[in-house]
Amino acid sequence: MINTAINFQPILQDALVTAVPLQQTDLELLFHAASDPLIWEQHPNKNRYQRSEFANYFKGAMESGGAFLVKDTQTGAIIGSSRYSDYDAATATVAIGYTFFIRSHWGTGHNYALKRLMLQHAFQWVDTVQFFIGAVNKRSQISLERFGAIKTGEQELAYYGEAPKLDFVYSITKERWQQLLNNP
Repeated sequence: MINTAINFQPILQDALVTAVPLQQTDLELLFHAASDPLIWEQHPNKNRYQRSEFANYFKGAMESGGAFLVKDTQTGAIIGSSRYSDYDAATATVAIGYTFFIRSHWGTGHNYALKRLMLQHAFQWVDTVQFFIGAVNKRSQISLERFGAIKTGEQELAYYGEAPKLDFVYSITKERWQQLLNNP
């Protein structure tokens, strides 16, 4: 759990996405959005579309202290989730991950909009944001590279309540983020 005076669950909003702190009462609505097996086909746990597997994902999200319910700003429809995790004050780093979107919102700019909002918020307090992406999740790897994140390593990672799997570590520094914003 993120244990800090920093608010890692603000309301984040732009013209495309609205991210609000995830609440226990959101379980059924978010599960409904997540119940498409194709959403999870490249994720480390391909069975998160199943109720028991999703319940574990949701429990980890709630315990993280940094999870969001993501909605389409225009329609108010629930379109996914993401979270901050692994805040380290000593190294001024935080991770963004556990992100998923419903398929109707793939390739529409919603993921980029959410990541942009989350990075802008995080860079008020940290110098580096990391992303841990499953080694088999090519879709997310390509998305992060287009976004400007750089692959900085590989490690075995055990997601909440799951067996360890190989992840690729991507990072983006505050300085690089500012350069990308100033030179699109």
